[in-house]
Amino acid sequence: MKLVLLDAETLGEDLDLSSLERFGELVVYPRTAPDETLQRIDDAEIVITNKVVLDREILRAAPRLKLICIAATGMNNVDLKAAEELGITVRNVAGYSTPSVVQHTFAMLFYLGEQLAYYDRFVKEGSWSHGGLFTHLGRPFSEIAGKRWGIIGMGTIGREVARIARAFGADVVYYPTSGIAHEDAYPALELEELLRGSHIVSIHAPLNERTQGLLGARELVLLSEKAILLNLGRGGIIDEASLAAELDRREIYAGLDVTEQEPLPENSPLLKLKHPERLLVTPHIAWASREARERLLQGIVKNIEEFVNGR
Repeated sequence: MKLVLLDAETLGEDLDLSSLERFGELVVYPRTAPDETLQRIDDAEIVITNKVVLDREILRAAPRLKLICIAATGMNNVDLKAAEELGITVRNVAGYSTPSVVQHTFAMLFYLGEQLAYYDRFVKEGSWSHGGLFTHLGRPFSEIAGKRWGIIGMGTIGREVARIARAFGADVVYYPTSGIAHEDAYPALELEELLRGSHIVSIHAPLNERTQGLLGARELVLLSEKAILLNLGRGGIIDEASLAAELDRREIYAGLDVTEQEPLPENSPLLKLKHPERLLVTPHIAWASREARERLLQGIVKNIEEFVNGR
C-alpha cells in the first residue's frame, strides 16, 4: 500500500515515523497547500492528515483511497458524508492529549497568577541584586486554595482539571455547554453566575453552535477584578476584540492557547494591548507534549492495523 502523510510538521520533527513504514510505501510531506493536495493523494490508499482539508472534490479524485487517518480528535477537515458515500473509512484518535492539555492549563495559570514574568524580569534585570532585601513583593499573588474555579465544558479534560483544582483546595463549579448538567460531583451554574463568582475560569469546550462567541463584551464584563480566564478549548469561543478591550480597561488576566485564526494575524487586537502583561498566548501547543504526540502516533498505527485486519 501507499501511505501519504500530508502535514508531518504538525507532529513535530522529534517523532520516529518508522512504525508507519511496515504498512507499505510511506511518503511524507512537511506541509501541503490546498493546490497540492490532489496531486499528492491521487494514488494513495491511506492518507494521514491533521489539518489538510479533504473535501468532496478531492475525495472523488482519489480513486484508490481507502482510509483517512486524522492525526487529531476533531474531524471537521474531512467531508465525512462524502467519504461514507465513496466507501472511504475515516478514523481519528481521541484522548491522547488529555494529560498534556491539563498540564498546560495549570502552567498558564501559574505563569499569570503568580506574576512569574514580572519576578523573572525583576531578577534578571538586576533589580533584586541592587534592592538590598532578601525578597521582593512588588506583585502580590494569591493561592488557589479557597478560590472558586469555574469550568466551561466538563468533558474528559474539564473533569481532570476539576480533580486537580480541587486537590489544590479550589471550589469547583461548571457550566455545561450542552445545556444539560451531567456531572454530579460539582455544582452546575448558569454562565453569568459562574463568571461573576469565579476567580479562575477555564474553557475546555469544543466549538459549535452553542459555544461560538460564548464570551463576548457582555459576558467578559462580569468577570471579577483580577480574575484569570484560560481558554484551552477553541478560539472562536471568546470574542478577541472584546477580550482585548476588557484587558486594557481593568485588571483581569487571560491565557489563550487557541485563537480564532491560527496563526494569530499580525493585526490582531491581542497584539496591540496597552497592558500586554495581562495576557499570555501560546501557539496552540497544549495538546503537544512529546508523550501526547507519541500516543497520537500510536493511535494512528492502531487505526491502520485495525483497518488492514478488517476490524
